[in-house]
Amino acid sequence: MRKITICLLFSALLFHVWGQDANRFFPEDRLLIPGAFYYPEHWPEHQWERDFEKMAEMGFEFVHMAEFAWAFLEPSEGVYDFDWLDRAIELAAKNGLKVMLCTPTATIPVWMGIKYPDVYLMNNQYRRAEHGSRQNNSLVSAKYIELSEKIIREMGRRYGDNPHVWGWQLDNEPYAKDDYSPAAQEAFRQWLKDRYETIDALNYAWGTAFWSITYSSFDEVRIHNTASIDWWGNNPHAVLDFRRFTAWVQANDLDRQALILREYINPNQFITTNYVAVPGNADPRLTRNLDFISYTSYPNNGSPNLGENGFRLGNHTSLMLANDYFRPINGVTGVLEIQPGQVNWANSNSMLMPGTVHMWLYHCFGAGSRLASSYRFRQKIYGVEQYHDGMLRTDGVTPSQGGEEYIRFIEEVKMLEGMDVNAEMPKDYAAKATAILWSHDNMWDHNRQPQNHRWNIWDHTLKYHQILKSIDAPVDYVSETCDWKRYPTLIVPAYQAVDSALIEKLSNYAYQGGNLIVTCRTAKKNRFGHFWEAGWSAPIYDLIGAEISGYDMLPGYRHATVEMNGNKYQWNVWGELLNPYKEEYAIARYADQFYAGKSAVTHRVAGSGTVTYIGVDTESGELEKELIRSLFEKRGLPVSDLPQGVFSYWRDGFRVAVNYSSETFEMPLPENAKIIIGERKLASPGVLVWIE
Repeated sequence: MRKITICLLFSALLFHVWGQDANRFFPEDRLLIPGAFYYPEHWPEHQWERDFEKMAEMGFEFVHMAEFAWAFLEPSEGVYDFDWLDRAIELAAKNGLKVMLCTPTATIPVWMGIKYPDVYLMNNQYRRAEHGSRQNNSLVSAKYIELSEKIIREMGRRYGDNPHVWGWQLDNEPYAKDDYSPAAQEAFRQWLKDRYETIDALNYAWGTAFWSITYSSFDEVRIHNTASIDWWGNNPHAVLDFRRFTAWVQANDLDRQALILREYINPNQFITTNYVAVPGNADPRLTRNLDFISYTSYPNNGSPNLGENGFRLGNHTSLMLANDYFRPINGVTGVLEIQPGQVNWANSNSMLMPGTVHMWLYHCFGAGSRLASSYRFRQKIYGVEQYHDGMLRTDGVTPSQGGEEYIRFIEEVKMLEGMDVNAEMPKDYAAKATAILWSHDNMWDHNRQPQNHRWNIWDHTLKYHQILKSIDAPVDYVSETCDWKRYPTLIVPAYQAVDSALIEKLSNYAYQGGNLIVTCRTAKKNRFGHFWEAGWSAPIYDLIGAEISGYDMLPGYRHATVEMNGNKYQWNVWGELLNPYKEEYAIARYADQFYAGKSAVTHRVAGSGTVTYIGVDTESGELEKELIRSLFEKRGLPVSDLPQGVFSYWRDGFRVAVNYSSETFEMPLPENAKIIIGERKLASPGVLVWIE
């Protein structure tokens, strides 16, 4: 029976389809729907109505419930108690609040672990997790799958036609946690069989001839455990497949939950989940049965960030990335958890500068979020997260600093919704639209073999993202399967693993008029993670108009120089030696080291478009910035010069700017600009909204 269950689990994605058109859940006359997380099971029932009244009074329009409530919904196996949740939903509706329900699968009840200990995942020391935290369950445990299906069915039956239920969140912050349990080992072997079919194919893909790792059957394969084998000696191809498998398991669990709910819910209820803002092990593009993808963001974690007040303003790249990464997946996104103030888990939980939450909310708004929800409404007075701020202080009635800023934001958005703004996206702005090609496979491969402890694929990618935002360009993260034609510019940052189909698509994009920018470390490997039996990155030589004869890096205490247009830039993390097919293709050269004079950057016309290859990763990013600015200027496009931490967006006729820089910045507004919120001299933290 267990093997049958596993087989069913792994066949689920064969039938996946995207959910409904997500825009239909958001009225055309609404810019953003505000909400808050609330846990009625945490509070005396006589306080519930007061809390919902306060929520509505503050301007919130939906309440999120039942996220971690499995023990309350099913206090013992097969015994369900929804009466308390019924009452909470009715009270919320009485106060004009829509309800977003959450499947409670992130916290399994204690009785389950006692009766069925195999439901817990196992860490890389082969120790079972224990009761007392969240997301400690094995997503491939047959018993977990069975029991989670039952609770989801019960919830679907009970609330699938409830007019007060607006939609559903699945689980909580899907992490795709590593699992080394026997169930995971079995599931991994089955996944490998489905992927490779024969053991010879797996041996080839994993390069098992090296160090005599060779397998005779799939039954001999175990998850490559870095704790047991050691990280240095771990097979990178096996590790990559484990990362793929783990992400697939997480996506499959979410899609399984969605398919169960769709048997019961009416078409007016949406299904989403809340991935974390910076993608890691979980790959949201693998999830196919959700209506749209949401995210959570906690920008301030105790890091210095930008300027004197950066530690109180948060990481400026967090929401920049989250919005532009999640929004293009299905055309709609929203922030389901935005940091309300101080938290309990950061390196240093400093107070936020007044106005910071307000700025974060406008960052989400400007970048296109359709909903914004705060975690949480009331600050908890006990438990692990008791130091985590809420919209209300610990007295349960007084708005916190973040709560006051949320009220202000909600009132302002209501005002914006009342304005008659029918402006189309400015043509110059649309012409700067840029896609960034992204793949979790690529990230995982870099993480396993960075070759330099200072190399970080996210830092490399975000460098280009920030450059694009500095020139006021709209940005979308895209996959290989997306249609790139609507983007005049496509950046391919350090995209190591490629195949002939991808290279052909990149070539067609450029030759048909696209402006293709490819960066160092691209096309080093095939899809298995093997080098080509040819020169470095040989498959892209014709595309970039150059051969790559080698790569270099310097220790952290040494710096080398690259020169472009008479200006010199320092680098030390990664540099490739390019041999262009034509001398005029070379636009930057190394200025020192034993290969001084070698090309570092090439540019050529390709059909109706262009191809630029940036073979060096500079420390400041100034070379990359000047190069990209010049490429846009050559196309006759206006380029701004916004400082780091200042972002500008166009959204539904409104222009929105926010400032994380710790310094006041005077926004370069056109003469016809009409300021609606804020001032031209944009403080930090600060918000500026205008129309043109």
